[in-house]
Amino acid sequence: MVNLRETSQTYEPKKTKNIADLEAVSLDVPISKTSGTDQEGKVFEYFVADIAGEQYRVPSSVFEAIQTLLETKPQVKTIKVVKKGVGMNTSYSVIELE
Repeated sequence: MVNLRETSQTYEPKKTKNIADLEAVSLDVPISKTSGTDQEGKVFEYFVADIAGEQYRVPSSVFEAIQTLLETKPQVKTIKVVKKGVGMNTSYSVIELE
């Protein structure tokens, strides 16, 4: 029988990764919508990219940056997302790789 101590020592909280954690992202990567709950218990929806069995959150500002990039360079296939700041002061930039 497993006890509280053993379970607590091996417990890893579920954490959603961020698309900025990746070195490169194909614009053809599949995305889906999922939901979570905030600290107040309210449900919210967000997009995730499904890569190699892992889910990476895609902030809405990243979609806007990709849209702007594609307007000037529609042939772009791969990007890098750069994250700056923390919390409410976080911003994202999209860099064309190929």
